[in-house]
Amino acid sequence: MSNDFALCPKCGSKKIQFVQNKKWQCSDCGLDLYCNVAAAVGLIICSPSGEVLFETRAKEPRKGFLALPGGFCNPDESAETAARRECMEEIGIEAQNIKYVASFPNTYPYKDFVYKTCDLFFEARLSQEQARGILQKIKADQKEVAAVELRKVTSQADIEALPLAFESAKRALTEWLKHTQGEIK
Repeated sequence: MSNDFALCPKCGSKKIQFVQNKKWQCSDCGLDLYCNVAAAVGLIICSPSGEVLFETRAKEPRKGFLALPGGFCNPDESAETAARRECMEEIGIEAQNIKYVASFPNTYPYKDFVYKTCDLFFEARLSQEQARGILQKIKADQKEVAAVELRKVTSQADIEALPLAFESAKRALTEWLKHTQGEIK
């Protein structure tokens, strides 16, 4: 899988090359087309007892693996707005009182292209009452989400045991766990 072009998208020349692992250059027309990192978000929706909401991915990449609700940021959209929108689109839940956790690089292969992303993770805490009824309130987008479940995440061993789709989510959960250790009951 690669991000190679056979022809320059501006002039049609075959003299286009990927340079310095960051841009395509055409020696015929002078095109510089940068391969910028895409911004993506993920939400750690958690209960006071240390349960985290996970989706089972319904599509590639990593179909069947667990993921946090999230996705790509749209143009002219903040990461916080994207996190709320993606949560609503994927599982029909309005994320409130979100708080930044961390960001990590990720690689997202999709339809013969490899996207490099910067994944920004946020926490959305549920009250015990909200956590009890959360699974019944979810309206999952079947094209994106095959299933939704709550999993206990109170130790690094819990994180290691999760069949996570993306390494960035594992790193975010590890960072989140460091900051919540004294708060989980």
